[in-house]
Amino acid sequence: MTDEQGPRAYGFDTLQIHAGARPDPATGARQTPIYQNTAYVFRDAEHAAALFNLQEVGYIYSRLTNPTVSALQERIATLEGGAGAVCTGSGHAAQIMALFPLMSPGDDVVVSNRLYGGTVTQFSQTFKRFGWKAKFVDMDKPGEVARACGKRTKAIFCESICNPGGYVTDLPKIAAVAEKKGLPLIVDNTSATPYLCKPIEMGATLVVHSTTKYLSGSGQAMGGAIVDSGAFDWSASDRYPSLSEPEPAYHGLKFHETFGPLAFTFHSIAIGLRDLGMTQAPMNAFLTLLGIETLSLRMAKHVENAKKVAEWLENDPRVESVSYAGLKSSPYYRRARKIYPKGAGGLFTFAVKGGYEACVKLVDSVEIFSHVANLGDTRSLLIHSASTTHRQLTPEQQEAAGAGPNRVRMSIGIEDAADLIADLDQALAKATA
Repeated sequence: MTDEQGPRAYGFDTLQIHAGARPDPATGARQTPIYQNTAYVFRDAEHAAALFNLQEVGYIYSRLTNPTVSALQERIATLEGGAGAVCTGSGHAAQIMALFPLMSPGDDVVVSNRLYGGTVTQFSQTFKRFGWKAKFVDMDKPGEVARACGKRTKAIFCESICNPGGYVTDLPKIAAVAEKKGLPLIVDNTSATPYLCKPIEMGATLVVHSTTKYLSGSGQAMGGAIVDSGAFDWSASDRYPSLSEPEPAYHGLKFHETFGPLAFTFHSIAIGLRDLGMTQAPMNAFLTLLGIETLSLRMAKHVENAKKVAEWLENDPRVESVSYAGLKSSPYYRRARKIYPKGAGGLFTFAVKGGYEACVKLVDSVEIFSHVANLGDTRSLLIHSASTTHRQLTPEQQEAAGAGPNRVRMSIGIEDAADLIADLDQALAKATA
């Protein structure tokens, strides 16, 4: 729709419902249908050839493109303020796909030492099999980030709100380092979501998500996404030949020259999904579309509840400390207020007096909270990271990530805060008896 001044700029609440969701042209169905099929009939041989030559946009095979997944991609890209997006089967797949067009054997990526434990393992161990290397640094020290960037560095990677510790990254400062070094900044925005934070507005090149978490919102659909800002000049140097140089598989086509701001997105579909096959299922895309329709409502409640629970825990004598940037006592409080004005999210950790054993007793004693390896659910969740999600890391890595042996990770849901506090009260009583 337009007004007298031109196209109207819609608000977040409107876009989370309408972006990418048009009435089905065949039936008029208002909700995006689940296109649960694998292949699409070509109009004729010329049409098929044009699709395979990337001369025309359309549907060939659901490993590459699918109408339900396309709707989700458009919605996420719109909410993040990106030029395009590609959805994958999981958040871990999104991380691989984000780096795939950028990296070659012998290259490295500078990454935060406060990443999710599974990401640390993927970057430090699995990447070696590709000939890639990860350099772990403290993102609170931009100078250290800059010094870690070398000739073979291809990207900088961090989380907006870190899992599990709840630390908030000063994205404008890290983006300034990336710009000075001529590198793309990749930000995992899973914990914050575009409702609380838009990394692209702060200088990020790519944004990745585990859509399994807050975007889906109900713990029912696996998925990942990569959003491209469309602003990075892939041809400014010879550092990114996959995007700037001729592609043999498409008769010498140059992705950046041909597709401009959508070069990364087209490459990720035409080569990434084609060859790696990390495709998101249409059913999961449909469920995630439904989840995003209430994202702003849920995130506001997540933040409200997290603040109440964190404040209660901070004042409980059985608790040593609480790591939540929404607390005035947090060293990240001012940064969070500036960069994440709508709140510091629903994820944080707290340390229990009694250490490892007390944490184990706590997770075994809760009744409303669910002890699961997930976050971003409407239900409140908790886990002892040191014995589960971060178990493979060294003690030093665990402490750096905010997952020490005396800490429990909380993902606060949208239940009544009083009930959550009462559940933690009785569980702490048993854990510290």
